[in-house]
Amino acid sequence: QVQLVESGGGLVQAGGSLRLSCAATGRTFSSYTSAWFRQAPGKERESVAVSRWRDGWLYYADSVKGRFTISRDNAKNTVYLQMNSLKPEDTGVYYCAVSSVWAVVAGAFDFWGQGTQVTVSS
Repeated sequence: QVQLVESGGGLVQAGGSLRLSCAATGRTFSSYTSAWFRQAPGKERESVAVSRWRDGWLYYADSVKGRFTISRDNAKNTVYLQMNSLKPEDTGVYYCAVSSVWAVVAGAFDFWGQGTQVTVSS
């Protein structure tokens, strides 16, 4: 069992930065694929950044490549999402998730955090 708690969301102007954190209890992230998803009002939940830590495989959505970076701190059992050059279209609820398999679709992820709101104003 894994419990995930996100933090770090907020309101930021376009062009600004935020760093989201996802702290895990239970198993360590090294055992899983971890990911950040987001969901905007009226839209499907989409994967933003995914990492399989044991071998370094990474996936970024085209819309965030070059702007977002997923990373982790093993000692803190925490995964981060650094978001730079934020755009209004990045607005949404951001969720941390883990899966026992390599995947980028929401249905493959077993454990989810409660979500944190990110709002980017123009």
